[in-house]
Amino acid sequence: MNQPQNNNILDIQDLKMYFPVTRGLLRRKVADVKAVDGVSFHLKRGETLGLVGESGCGKTTVGRCILRLYKPTSGKILFENEDISSYPSKKLRSVRSNISLIFQDPYSSLDPRQSAGSIVGEPLKIHQWVLNKTEYKERVEQLFRLVGLDPGMTNRFPHEFSGGQRQRIGVARALACEPSLIICDEPISALDVSIQAQIINLLEELQEGIKGLTYLFIAHDLSVVKHISDRVAVMYLGRIVEITRSRELYDNPLHPYTKALLSAIPIADPFVEEQRERIILKGEVPSPLNPPPGCSFHPRCVMAIPECSQAVPPLREIGGEHQVACIRV
Repeated sequence: MNQPQNNNILDIQDLKMYFPVTRGLLRRKVADVKAVDGVSFHLKRGETLGLVGESGCGKTTVGRCILRLYKPTSGKILFENEDISSYPSKKLRSVRSNISLIFQDPYSSLDPRQSAGSIVGEPLKIHQWVLNKTEYKERVEQLFRLVGLDPGMTNRFPHEFSGGQRQRIGVARALACEPSLIICDEPISALDVSIQAQIINLLEELQEGIKGLTYLFIAHDLSVVKHISDRVAVMYLGRIVEITRSRELYDNPLHPYTKALLSAIPIADPFVEEQRERIILKGEVPSPLNPPPGCSFHPRCVMAIPECSQAVPPLREIGGEHQVACIRV
Protein backbone atom coordinates (compact mmCIF):
# COMPACT_ATOMS: atom_id res chain seq x y z
CA MET A 1 0.00 0.00 0.00
CA ASN A 2 1.39 3.40 -1.02
CA GLN A 3 1.69 5.88 1.83
CA PRO A 4 0.89 9.58 1.19
CA GLN A 5 4.07 11.49 0.49
CA ASN A 6 2.98 14.58 2.43
CA ASN A 7 0.34 16.00 4.72
CA ASN A 8 -1.35 18.06 1.99
CA ILE A 9 -5.13 17.97 2.07
CA LEU A 10 -5.29 19.94 -1.20
CA ASP A 11 -2.86 20.16 -4.11
CA ILE A 12 -3.67 22.42 -7.07
CA GLN A 13 -1.54 21.80 -10.16
CA ASP A 14 -1.55 24.22 -13.12
CA LEU A 15 -5.25 25.00 -12.75
CA LYS A 16 -6.85 26.87 -15.66
CA MET A 17 -10.42 28.10 -15.96
CA TYR A 18 -11.30 29.79 -19.25
CA PHE A 19 -14.81 31.09 -19.99
CA PRO A 20 -15.68 31.15 -23.71
CA VAL A 21 -16.88 34.37 -25.35
CA THR A 22 -19.43 33.71 -28.09
CA ARG A 23 -21.09 35.81 -30.77
CA GLY A 24 -23.82 35.52 -33.35
CA LEU A 25 -26.89 33.33 -33.65
CA LEU A 26 -24.79 30.17 -33.72
CA ARG A 27 -22.95 31.26 -30.55
CA ARG A 28 -19.57 30.88 -32.25
CA LYS A 29 -16.62 31.05 -29.85
CA VAL A 30 -14.42 34.05 -30.60
CA ALA A 31 -12.21 34.31 -27.49
CA ASP A 32 -11.61 33.14 -23.92
CA VAL A 33 -11.78 35.01 -20.64
CA LYS A 34 -8.75 33.61 -18.79
CA ALA A 35 -10.13 33.89 -15.25
CA VAL A 36 -7.56 31.44 -13.83
CA ASP A 37 -4.45 30.87 -15.91
CA GLY A 38 -2.06 28.29 -14.48
CA VAL A 39 -2.44 28.42 -10.68
CA SER A 40 -0.51 25.95 -8.49
CA PHE A 41 -0.42 25.74 -4.69
CA HIS A 42 -0.88 23.25 -1.87
CA LEU A 43 -2.74 23.37 1.41
CA LYS A 44 -1.58 21.41 4.45
CA ARG A 45 -4.05 19.78 6.79
CA GLY A 46 -4.99 22.08 9.68
CA GLU A 47 -3.52 25.29 8.20
CA THR A 48 -5.05 28.45 6.74
CA LEU A 49 -3.98 29.77 3.35
CA GLY A 50 -4.97 33.34 2.56
CA LEU A 51 -5.70 33.96 -1.14
CA VAL A 52 -5.69 37.70 -1.84
CA GLY A 53 -5.87 40.06 -4.79
CA GLU A 54 -7.94 42.80 -6.42
CA SER A 55 -11.52 42.18 -7.53
CA GLY A 56 -11.56 40.19 -10.75
CA CYS A 57 -8.18 38.51 -10.26
CA GLY A 58 -9.72 35.01 -10.23
CA LYS A 59 -9.53 34.06 -6.55
CA THR A 60 -13.26 33.27 -6.19
CA THR A 61 -13.10 31.25 -9.41
CA VAL A 62 -10.32 29.14 -7.86
CA GLY A 63 -12.59 28.41 -4.89
CA ARG A 64 -15.50 27.45 -7.15
CA CYS A 65 -13.27 25.14 -9.18
CA ILE A 66 -12.17 23.37 -5.98
CA LEU A 67 -15.85 22.90 -5.06
CA ARG A 68 -16.41 21.77 -8.66
CA LEU A 69 -19.14 24.35 -9.17
CA TYR A 70 -17.05 24.97 -12.32
CA LYS A 71 -15.41 22.19 -14.32
CA PRO A 72 -11.80 23.36 -14.84
CA THR A 73 -10.53 23.87 -18.39
CA SER A 74 -7.35 21.99 -17.43
CA GLY A 75 -5.10 21.16 -14.50
CA LYS A 76 -5.46 18.93 -11.45
CA ILE A 77 -7.29 19.37 -8.14
CA LEU A 78 -5.98 16.75 -5.73
CA PHE A 79 -8.17 16.53 -2.62
CA GLU A 80 -7.17 13.88 -0.09
CA ASN A 81 -4.79 12.51 -2.80
CA GLU A 82 -7.70 12.03 -5.25
CA ASP A 83 -7.96 14.05 -8.47
CA ILE A 84 -11.50 15.48 -8.34
CA SER A 85 -11.10 17.80 -11.36
CA SER A 86 -12.82 15.34 -13.70
CA TYR A 87 -15.23 13.64 -11.27
CA PRO A 88 -18.74 13.04 -12.70
CA SER A 89 -21.70 14.68 -10.94
CA LYS A 90 -22.74 11.51 -9.09
CA LYS A 91 -19.31 11.18 -7.50
CA LEU A 92 -19.16 14.80 -6.35
CA ARG A 93 -21.74 14.47 -3.55
CA SER A 94 -19.29 12.69 -1.23
CA VAL A 95 -16.64 15.32 -1.99
CA ARG A 96 -18.98 18.21 -1.25
CA SER A 97 -19.83 16.81 2.16
CA ASN A 98 -16.12 17.12 2.96
CA ILE A 99 -15.57 20.58 1.42
CA SER A 100 -17.79 23.46 2.58
CA LEU A 101 -18.23 27.08 1.59
CA ILE A 102 -18.86 30.20 3.66
CA PHE A 103 -20.39 32.84 1.40
CA GLN A 104 -19.44 36.50 1.17
CA ASP A 105 -22.83 38.10 1.77
CA PRO A 106 -24.75 36.90 4.85
CA TYR A 107 -27.83 38.77 3.61
CA SER A 108 -28.28 37.08 0.22
CA SER A 109 -26.80 33.65 1.03
CA LEU A 110 -29.58 32.67 3.46
CA ASP A 111 -33.03 31.70 2.17
CA PRO A 112 -35.45 34.24 3.73
CA ARG A 113 -38.29 31.66 3.64
CA GLN A 114 -36.43 29.09 5.74
CA SER A 115 -35.90 29.21 9.49
CA ALA A 116 -32.33 29.47 10.78
CA GLY A 117 -32.50 25.89 12.09
CA SER A 118 -33.69 24.61 8.72
CA ILE A 119 -30.85 26.44 6.92
CA VAL A 120 -28.20 24.96 9.23
CA GLY A 121 -29.75 21.49 9.09
CA GLU A 122 -30.25 21.31 5.32
CA PRO A 123 -26.80 19.72 4.61
CA LEU A 124 -27.60 17.03 7.20
CA LYS A 125 -30.63 15.98 5.16
CA ILE A 126 -28.92 16.24 1.76
CA HIS A 127 -25.95 14.11 2.82
CA GLN A 128 -28.07 11.85 5.08
CA TRP A 129 -25.96 12.59 8.13
CA VAL A 130 -28.64 11.87 10.73
CA LEU A 131 -30.92 8.86 11.23
CA ASN A 132 -33.99 10.51 12.76
CA LYS A 133 -35.60 13.79 13.84
CA THR A 134 -34.12 13.59 17.35
CA GLU A 135 -30.55 13.34 16.03
CA TYR A 136 -31.30 16.13 13.55
CA LYS A 137 -32.58 18.48 16.27
CA GLU A 138 -29.63 17.70 18.58
CA ARG A 139 -27.07 18.28 15.82
CA VAL A 140 -28.62 21.62 14.78
CA GLU A 141 -28.66 22.84 18.40
CA GLN A 142 -25.05 21.68 18.84
CA LEU A 143 -24.02 23.67 15.74
CA PHE A 144 -25.78 26.79 17.05
CA ARG A 145 -23.87 26.55 20.33
CA LEU A 146 -20.62 25.90 18.46
CA VAL A 147 -20.83 29.26 16.66
CA GLY A 148 -22.03 31.21 19.69
CA LEU A 149 -25.77 31.36 18.97
CA ASP A 150 -28.63 30.51 21.34
CA PRO A 151 -30.25 27.18 20.28
CA GLY A 152 -33.58 28.76 21.18
CA MET A 153 -33.25 30.92 18.05
CA THR A 154 -33.55 28.01 15.59
CA ASN A 155 -37.16 28.87 14.69
CA ARG A 156 -36.37 32.49 13.82
CA PHE A 157 -36.00 33.65 10.22
CA PRO A 158 -32.91 35.38 8.71
CA HIS A 159 -34.44 38.88 8.82
CA GLU A 160 -34.64 38.59 12.62
CA PHE A 161 -30.83 38.34 12.93
CA SER A 162 -28.06 40.95 12.67
CA GLY A 163 -25.40 40.72 9.97
CA GLY A 164 -22.88 39.10 12.31
CA GLN A 165 -25.45 36.57 13.53
CA ARG A 166 -26.39 35.71 9.96
CA GLN A 167 -22.78 34.98 9.12
CA ARG A 168 -22.56 32.75 12.21
CA ILE A 169 -25.52 30.84 10.77
CA GLY A 170 -23.55 30.54 7.53
CA VAL A 171 -20.54 29.20 9.47
CA ALA A 172 -22.77 26.69 11.31
CA ARG A 173 -24.18 25.49 7.99
CA ALA A 174 -20.64 25.05 6.62
CA LEU A 175 -19.71 22.94 9.67
CA ALA A 176 -22.82 20.72 9.57
CA CYS A 177 -21.23 17.63 7.97
CA GLU A 178 -17.86 18.04 9.71
CA PRO A 179 -15.87 19.00 6.59
CA SER A 180 -12.08 18.86 6.58
CA LEU A 181 -11.78 21.88 4.23
CA ILE A 182 -13.78 25.12 4.33
CA ILE A 183 -13.49 27.70 1.57
CA CYS A 184 -14.15 31.13 3.08
CA ASP A 185 -15.10 33.40 0.16
CA GLU A 186 -14.57 36.90 1.56
CA PRO A 187 -16.72 36.00 4.59
CA ILE A 188 -16.30 39.32 6.39
CA SER A 189 -16.22 41.93 3.61
CA ALA A 190 -19.95 42.71 3.96
CA LEU A 191 -19.74 43.17 7.76
CA ASP A 192 -18.92 46.11 10.03
CA VAL A 193 -15.30 46.31 11.16
CA SER A 194 -16.16 45.43 14.78
CA ILE A 195 -18.10 42.35 13.64
CA GLN A 196 -15.30 41.33 11.27
CA ALA A 197 -12.96 40.73 14.21
CA GLN A 198 -15.59 38.57 15.93
CA ILE A 199 -16.00 36.30 12.88
CA ILE A 200 -12.20 36.02 12.44
CA ASN A 201 -11.87 35.06 16.12
CA LEU A 202 -14.70 32.52 15.75
CA LEU A 203 -13.00 30.87 12.77
CA GLU A 204 -9.71 30.67 14.69
CA GLU A 205 -11.40 29.15 17.75
CA LEU A 206 -13.15 26.55 15.60
CA GLN A 207 -9.87 25.59 13.95
CA GLU A 208 -8.21 25.18 17.35
CA GLY A 209 -11.09 23.03 18.63
CA ILE A 210 -11.67 20.85 15.52
CA LYS A 211 -8.67 18.71 14.69
CA GLY A 212 -7.54 18.94 11.06
CA LEU A 213 -9.93 21.75 10.06
CA THR A 214 -8.39 23.57 7.10
CA TYR A 215 -9.30 26.96 5.58
CA LEU A 216 -8.78 28.55 2.19
CA PHE A 217 -9.47 32.17 3.14
CA ILE A 218 -10.24 34.35 0.12
CA ALA A 219 -10.02 38.13 0.58
CA HIS A 220 -9.17 41.29 -1.35
CA ASP A 221 -7.52 43.01 1.62
CA LEU A 222 -4.10 41.90 2.88
CA SER A 223 -4.75 43.40 6.32
CA VAL A 224 -7.72 41.03 6.80
CA VAL A 225 -5.75 37.80 6.26
CA LYS A 226 -2.75 38.86 8.36
CA HIS A 227 -3.89 37.35 11.65
CA ILE A 228 -5.75 34.25 10.50
CA SER A 229 -3.41 32.93 7.76
CA ASP A 230 -0.40 30.66 8.16
CA ARG A 231 0.59 31.33 4.55
CA VAL A 232 -0.57 33.93 2.01
CA ALA A 233 -0.81 33.66 -1.79
CA VAL A 234 -1.15 36.89 -3.81
CA MET A 235 -3.03 36.69 -7.13
CA TYR A 236 -2.96 39.08 -10.05
CA LEU A 237 -4.97 38.60 -13.26
CA GLY A 238 -5.45 34.84 -12.94
CA ARG A 239 -1.97 33.94 -11.68
CA ILE A 240 -0.24 33.66 -8.31
CA VAL A 241 2.64 36.16 -8.18
CA GLU A 242 3.89 35.50 -4.63
CA ILE A 243 3.30 32.92 -1.91
CA THR A 244 5.03 32.50 1.44
CA ARG A 245 4.55 32.38 5.21
CA SER A 246 2.30 35.13 6.51
CA ARG A 247 4.91 36.91 8.63
CA GLU A 248 7.51 36.67 5.86
CA LEU A 249 5.14 38.29 3.36
CA TYR A 250 4.45 41.28 5.62
CA ASP A 251 8.07 41.67 6.76
CA ASN A 252 9.76 41.01 3.41
CA PRO A 253 7.44 41.39 0.38
CA LEU A 254 9.36 40.80 -2.85
CA HIS A 255 6.93 41.15 -5.76
CA PRO A 256 6.22 44.79 -6.73
CA TYR A 257 2.46 44.10 -6.76
CA THR A 258 2.57 42.76 -3.19
CA LYS A 259 4.54 45.83 -2.11
CA ALA A 260 1.88 48.07 -3.66
CA LEU A 261 -0.95 46.22 -1.88
CA LEU A 262 0.83 46.43 1.48
CA SER A 263 1.57 50.13 1.03
CA ALA A 264 -2.18 50.77 0.71
CA ILE A 265 -2.90 49.37 4.20
CA PRO A 266 -3.37 52.32 6.61
CA ILE A 267 -1.19 52.42 9.73
CA ALA A 268 -2.61 53.76 13.00
CA ASP A 269 0.62 55.60 13.94
CA PRO A 270 0.48 58.98 12.10
CA PHE A 271 4.27 59.45 12.20
CA VAL A 272 4.96 56.05 10.62
CA GLU A 273 2.15 56.63 8.14
CA GLU A 274 3.64 59.95 7.06
CA GLN A 275 7.20 58.64 6.61
CA ARG A 276 6.57 55.33 4.83
CA GLU A 277 6.76 54.91 1.07
CA ARG A 278 3.45 54.81 -0.78
CA ILE A 279 3.33 52.96 -4.10
CA ILE A 280 0.63 54.26 -6.43
CA LEU A 281 -0.04 51.87 -9.30
CA LYS A 282 -0.53 53.48 -12.70
CA GLY A 283 -3.30 52.50 -15.08
CA GLU A 284 -6.09 49.95 -14.67
CA VAL A 285 -6.08 46.18 -14.24
CA PRO A 286 -5.91 44.69 -17.77
CA SER A 287 -8.81 42.61 -19.03
CA PRO A 288 -8.52 38.81 -18.62
CA LEU A 289 -10.06 38.68 -22.11
CA ASN A 290 -6.88 40.20 -23.54
CA PRO A 291 -4.05 39.98 -20.96
CA PRO A 292 -0.72 41.67 -21.77
CA PRO A 293 2.13 39.47 -23.05
CA GLY A 294 4.79 38.23 -20.64
CA CYS A 295 4.31 39.24 -17.04
CA SER A 296 0.72 40.46 -16.77
CA PHE A 297 1.75 43.10 -14.21
CA HIS A 298 4.46 44.76 -16.32
CA PRO A 299 2.27 47.60 -17.77
CA ARG A 300 1.74 48.91 -14.20
CA CYS A 301 5.08 47.94 -12.66
CA VAL A 302 7.65 50.56 -11.60
CA MET A 303 10.45 47.95 -11.93
CA ALA A 304 9.51 46.74 -15.42
CA ILE A 305 12.17 46.29 -18.10
CA PRO A 306 11.68 45.26 -21.78
CA GLU A 307 12.29 41.58 -20.96
CA CYS A 308 9.21 41.59 -18.69
CA SER A 309 6.90 41.67 -21.73
CA GLN A 310 8.58 38.74 -23.49
CA ALA A 311 7.92 35.69 -21.28
CA VAL A 312 5.63 34.69 -18.41
CA PRO A 313 7.83 34.53 -15.28
CA PRO A 314 7.56 31.16 -13.47
CA LEU A 315 6.74 30.96 -9.77
CA ARG A 316 10.19 30.12 -8.39
CA GLU A 317 11.43 29.54 -4.87
CA ILE A 318 13.68 32.24 -3.43
CA GLY A 319 14.27 30.40 -0.16
CA GLY A 320 12.40 29.31 2.95
CA GLU A 321 9.16 28.44 1.09
CA HIS A 322 9.07 31.95 -0.38
CA GLN A 323 8.00 31.79 -4.04
CA VAL A 324 7.86 34.78 -6.40
CA ALA A 325 6.98 35.17 -10.07
CA CYS A 326 9.23 38.07 -11.09
CA ILE A 327 12.48 38.20 -13.14
CA ARG A 328 13.60 41.33 -11.24
CA VAL A 329 13.72 39.57 -7.85
